[in-house]
Amino acid sequence: QVQLVESGGGLVQAGGSLRLSCAVSGRTFADYAMGWIRQAPGKEREFVAAISRNAIHTNYAASVKGRFTISRDNAKNTVDLQMNSLKPEDTAVYYCAADRRMLPNTIAKTTADFEYWGQGTQVTVSS
Repeated sequence: QVQLVESGGGLVQAGGSLRLSCAVSGRTFADYAMGWIRQAPGKEREFVAAISRNAIHTNYAASVKGRFTISRDNAKNTVDLQMNSLKPEDTAVYYCAADRRMLPNTIAKTTADFEYWGQGTQVTVSS
């Protein structure tokens, strides 16, 4: 089974930046479509961003488009989320997610598209 370990969370002021990273082990990384999901206190998990197995296609939630960038390095088995212009409403636990069922050119669009999740990393944006 694949293991996902997130890092890079923390406290930042509104307008600042953070970069999250997810280290993936246990299986062939290039076989997995990857993404990031978040959950704010008292709210349901929310799709944030996804990247296809071949790294050609990306998809973003409307709330983060233009501010967040997802990338993957198939040689290092990592997937990153660069978050710029952070807002207090971005405060949440961010989870790295993976799915082995998708074809190389397909892209996740919802939280239900992912089979596996990491433990999460807290991101707090102060106003």
